[in-house]
Amino acid sequence: MNKADRSRHYNDRVRKAIAKPRLQDTLHRFADAYVIAREAAFAGQDFEALRTAIGEMKDEVRDNLPRYRDEFIANAEAAGAKVYIARTAAEANAYICNLARDRGVKTVVKSKSMASEETHLNHALKDAGVEALETDLGEWIIQLAGERPSHMVMPAIHMLKEEVAELFSKVTGKEEPAEILHLVRLARKQLRQGYLDADMGISGANVAIAETGGLALVTNEGNARLTTTLPKIHVALVGMEKLVPTLADANRIINVLPKNATGQLITSYITWIRGAVPCGDKSKELHIVLLDNGRSALAESPHCRDALRCIKCGACANVCPVYQTVGGHVFGHIYISAIGVILTAFFHGLNNASELVRACIGCRSCVAVCPSNIDLESIILHLREVIGEEEGVGAGKSIVFKNVMRNRKLFHGMLRAASVLQKPVTRGERTIRHLPLFFSGLTEWRTLPAIADKPLRDLWNDIPQKVEKPRYRVAFFAGCLNDFVYPEMGIDLVKVLNHLDVEVTLPLEQSCCGVPALYSGDKDTAVAMAEQNIDAMLENDPDFVVTSCPTCTMALQRDFIDLLKDNPVWAEKAMKLAEITIDISCFITDKLDGAEAFGKAIKAEKVTYHDSCHLKRGAGVWEQPRRLIADSGREVVEMAHSDRCCGFGGSYSFTSHADIAKQILGDKIKDIEASGAACVAMDCPGCMMQIQGGLQKQEKDVRVKHTIELLAENLDD
Repeated sequence: MNKADRSRHYNDRVRKAIAKPRLQDTLHRFADAYVIAREAAFAGQDFEALRTAIGEMKDEVRDNLPRYRDEFIANAEAAGAKVYIARTAAEANAYICNLARDRGVKTVVKSKSMASEETHLNHALKDAGVEALETDLGEWIIQLAGERPSHMVMPAIHMLKEEVAELFSKVTGKEEPAEILHLVRLARKQLRQGYLDADMGISGANVAIAETGGLALVTNEGNARLTTTLPKIHVALVGMEKLVPTLADANRIINVLPKNATGQLITSYITWIRGAVPCGDKSKELHIVLLDNGRSALAESPHCRDALRCIKCGACANVCPVYQTVGGHVFGHIYISAIGVILTAFFHGLNNASELVRACIGCRSCVAVCPSNIDLESIILHLREVIGEEEGVGAGKSIVFKNVMRNRKLFHGMLRAASVLQKPVTRGERTIRHLPLFFSGLTEWRTLPAIADKPLRDLWNDIPQKVEKPRYRVAFFAGCLNDFVYPEMGIDLVKVLNHLDVEVTLPLEQSCCGVPALYSGDKDTAVAMAEQNIDAMLENDPDFVVTSCPTCTMALQRDFIDLLKDNPVWAEKAMKLAEITIDISCFITDKLDGAEAFGKAIKAEKVTYHDSCHLKRGAGVWEQPRRLIADSGREVVEMAHSDRCCGFGGSYSFTSHADIAKQILGDKIKDIEASGAACVAMDCPGCMMQIQGGLQKQEKDVRVKHTIELLAENLDD
């Protein structure tokens, strides 16, 4: 399937998923409950310390895999197990099918195993004349439905009880009521005989311990214990990444896994298996198939290798706004959500991952909850770069990035020209409510802000600054939206900082931070933009570089360093810029101690706050803006899911992912409205553009303001 066909097929699946409001309702209700349960489960524990330790331990195994693999094999075989190393999915399936054929096995029972989904083991068994019965409740449901899992931990989370009742009715031959307790009892009754009839049980494993040669299974149902004990042959299909050095390391994972997966303190069953055990007149057979299938290639990738830290908790899906909108059958291949994007690329080929890579909105929710400390967003960005090199970023984007954006004067000149050309659709307003022809979809569900008549850079010399003895001299990195769409915000920033005795400069050689190109897979343009901006912002040796856009903040603090790390000269400059770059709210509170310097607002309105993704989960800033708003005399009322993405994602909401962005924005607007606030504040011009556009389109009477604008209002008063 070529790129165009893949894109059309993916977009069709997105539209079908979005047309199922009950799917979104189910996933949202689980996600809301999960966040609360997870927080309670980790109460009193240092999650950052836990995940740092797990990440370091998993890196140790990855970097010394032959040693730990050989130690595991020696100890497992000494205990009576047989261990087979499968380089590919086909080798793993062949070993298991041949074993079944040699032992005369006709029926196998299986406990939940994502590795067996990865290798398509059930299909291979069927072709070999062996019937496979899934005994995990969720897996049995999707087996009956002829589907694949939509979540790594809860495979049938997408299905309603009415749908399950219909499936079970086909099994029993009579109409079964859609009552959960009844359905669970029915499943238990239907599956129980399978354990007794089967000659082979197949499981996965959550942990494989090198020092003992043993396995650990973490489950919520008793089926795994029945699967691994009753049949005379037990086969464990285990990914190489499940290896850990010691029992203590295994306990570390088992402590975190249920808490992060489902918000449980501990699961119902923790099963330890080591070696063959007596079974009648002879020992029960234990076969352990250690699966590679792309894991060695992943371990050798300097950009992606951290993905092997994954303990398969599925939390990255639980908090993902894209997953909550379209589900795992769309935002996944075999493995789902953020980690699924990466594993799909290495286990099933980049062609199967390309649309998933583009579907990630980059909100970093997955990074914040990952128990193995994987920077999933950064890895996905690298995969976009690889795809961009192999498939291109698209003719339109390529022209804009390579021929326009790299040429600052041409880029800014075109933006100025656009401010004139937009007149027929703005009709004298600062808002574009409707666009004609094939552009109409962009304003179908939100308005768009018009490009300002004059950008901030053209107004700069006329902005008065009277600071007799500056505490600091700072350079302002305005970003495209602040410069060309919201110049008044830049004027307010100057007013606020001057009030705190800070002098502000606007280096005119600065341009776009390059993130649009980077997120589209055009690394070369991103590098060129980084070099331009580093020289511009460091030219006059400012005390600090302040930003009003968190995406720009992350570009200057993180992305430039990563892009230029292989060039010692530029790497040193990038590090210097990163060290003095700071978000404006953070600068005012942490460097100037200025939270109480703006008096009290005349109108003490209720303000709710939206946490921009890259500000909270990238720059680590969320308390400072709230403090500024509260100390300015306004009442801060928290909305539900304040840090859930608004759906903007830069160019994400303007591309083929607009349907997903629209749904995510709709969720955000509901939360804003439910807060009862008269104003929603945020510290990101992109989020302002998205949220204000949605509120205006729905004719909601809620002000949308940057925190800096609210502080400036106090000075105007």
